[in-house]
Amino acid sequence: MSVTVLLVDDEPLVRAGLRAVLDAQPDIEVVGEAADGAAVIPLVRQLRPDVVAMDVRMPLLDGIEATKAVLKSIDEPPKILVVTTFENDEYVYRALRAGADGFLLKRARPSEIVHAVRLVAEGETLLFPAAVRSLAAEYGTSSARARLERAALTEREEEVLRRMARGMTNAEIAAEMFVGAETVKSHVSAVLAKLGARDRTQAVIAAYESGFVARA
Repeated sequence: MSVTVLLVDDEPLVRAGLRAVLDAQPDIEVVGEAADGAAVIPLVRQLRPDVVAMDVRMPLLDGIEATKAVLKSIDEPPKILVVTTFENDEYVYRALRAGADGFLLKRARPSEIVHAVRLVAEGETLLFPAAVRSLAAEYGTSSARARLERAALTEREEEVLRRMARGMTNAEIAAEMFVGAETVKSHVSAVLAKLGARDRTQAVIAAYESGFVARA
């Protein structure tokens, strides 16, 4: 099945470039475009994309607020991939904390763009774990420590969370821990539920911000 993508960026050239790269793939289809975050909700409801590739800075409604709106208003929301010029931008970190699943640099090579969309659509690993760690080190707070303590993760769940923070897939975690892939999937689900995290990105941010995983 194809991964369907909605492009949201106020620069027509950026949208055209992303469309050309993604539509060239047999398993990816761009189903729509928008020039501002204010148009995202109706388009998501109409097109039901798997992934929204969304500029973090737009004139009317930026990617942070648009991400919040999608997650609040849409049942079974799409994955959100924030598109940005600078990876160390506080806007990017705020978008990730708001619920975005990953980010993509506008200067990324075509192969990196395709890889990012596929990876976010699959949702079984973390996109750019080193960059997320750096963002947490620069912009994160320590307020997440109590949240992690309340989660009361088991020893196994803590081991899985540490490996998630390294950007490992479920299959890689299973191989390293000598357990089955379904067991790892179960542990990941438990970690997300206990932390109240939408996805791996949110769980890993909580791990870094709480100090559970070293941020530097």
